[in-house]
Amino acid sequence: MIESQSEVRRDDSSAVAPPTEPLVAKELVKWHLIAGMTALGVAMLAGLFYSLQLLQAWPLPKIAVLSPGRIRMIHTNLIAFGFLTNCFLAMLYWTVPRLTGQRVASRALGWVIFGAWNLIILGTWAGLHLGEAQAIEWGETPTWIDPLVVLGAILVWIQMYTPIVRTREKALYVSLWYFTAGFIWLGLTYIMGNFFPEYLVAGNAAGPLLGLYIHDLVGLWVTPMGWGMMYFFVPIILRKPIWSHALSLVGFWGLAFFYPLQGVHHFLGSPIPMFAQYSAVISTIAVEIVVTSVIINFFMTWRGTDGSLRRSIPIRWFWVGALFYFITCFQCAFQVTLTFQKVIHFTDWVVGHAHLVMFGVFSFWIFGMIEHLWPKLTGHEWWSASLRRWSFWLTVIGLGGMFLTLTASGLTEGLMSMNLVPRATILEAVRPFWLTRTITGFAILAGYTCLVTNMILTARTSRVAHIDTDYGPFEQVDDEEVAIGAV
Repeated sequence: MIESQSEVRRDDSSAVAPPTEPLVAKELVKWHLIAGMTALGVAMLAGLFYSLQLLQAWPLPKIAVLSPGRIRMIHTNLIAFGFLTNCFLAMLYWTVPRLTGQRVASRALGWVIFGAWNLIILGTWAGLHLGEAQAIEWGETPTWIDPLVVLGAILVWIQMYTPIVRTREKALYVSLWYFTAGFIWLGLTYIMGNFFPEYLVAGNAAGPLLGLYIHDLVGLWVTPMGWGMMYFFVPIILRKPIWSHALSLVGFWGLAFFYPLQGVHHFLGSPIPMFAQYSAVISTIAVEIVVTSVIINFFMTWRGTDGSLRRSIPIRWFWVGALFYFITCFQCAFQVTLTFQKVIHFTDWVVGHAHLVMFGVFSFWIFGMIEHLWPKLTGHEWWSASLRRWSFWLTVIGLGGMFLTLTASGLTEGLMSMNLVPRATILEAVRPFWLTRTITGFAILAGYTCLVTNMILTARTSRVAHIDTDYGPFEQVDDEEVAIGAV
């Protein structure tokens, strides 16, 4: 049982049927996952197509709305806002009511948020195809979309803060710490990155703000949602409490203190004042130590669960994601230094690093959550155990191969550049790496296809009913219905 939940008197005579309106809005969870996985499929195809451009094999020449530059922006934006954010909202609808014992503000508001957010995603998708992009990395969304995103963030605040404020829990579990901070950070980060450089700060002065936005979107939205998700699901799947609640709070405060200071490390060697660059380097190395505390907490929680990697595919996703997290932390502590930047700046090394952390960590954890939740949302056991295994191994091997390929490509490119090798020669040298990267992309897409196919068949044709043994029924205590069981 997660330690923050109050103990509930268990009396068979007091058990009641579930209330008319359940604690968790399962339909909202399910449809946000469906929307997120749909966006991921489009984003993957966009990324695969863009890799063909590097091989000079672009299949759609002279079509402006399908030009490689626009396809690349669709790839990144649909990952960040279409896939990750939709899946995080699904996760919040499942976890927040269970951790607080309170329903979200409104089921109707939930459907408004779902519809509005996915209309925003469709508007962004169409706007990018039409060339209505801003010159802001990860903030290319059309200008008319930006106010709608802020409004959507406010609606999410209302929806999710309501149960957190109403809860009678005296000690909030650490996942809620990350969620409450992440909601605020999302709005502030988006405003800083999409309004300040566009309307208030121009030229070189906008560079630090853009660096902060690029990195804080990952560190102050994706990271707290991902860490909170891991701290909720891993103890439940393993059926044991998190190893150290105190260490999880160290990670929270370290993230809050160090992460907002490091965005300028994206612009090392630029005209930005060196004191800002040095502070970003120091803060980045410090936050890698903080991230290590999260990884230690995961592996110490997992320790002693003999056979869990063999038995539990959700734990496999979380375990490999944590392993990739360690690799990215170790890598980032070196690559952020000015000495290392001389080699890898503006090379494929950075692309490999970004894919490993955004896909290999947080997306893997989302896949672990889906593996755990989908039978509970559909009422059916997984249709095919083989598809589950194929999805896992194709994705892991594909992403691992892509990361190693891009890392090797980056080192090759960087060292050749340092030796003043002509650019044309460098491009010929890295072309085999780019071909390999495209092949690994097909493997990842095949893994995704296996997972989605299994999700569809599980929902529609699986004949084996799923019996939920992880989350309990409802029980009457002091004239109130509360959730019991795992949380």
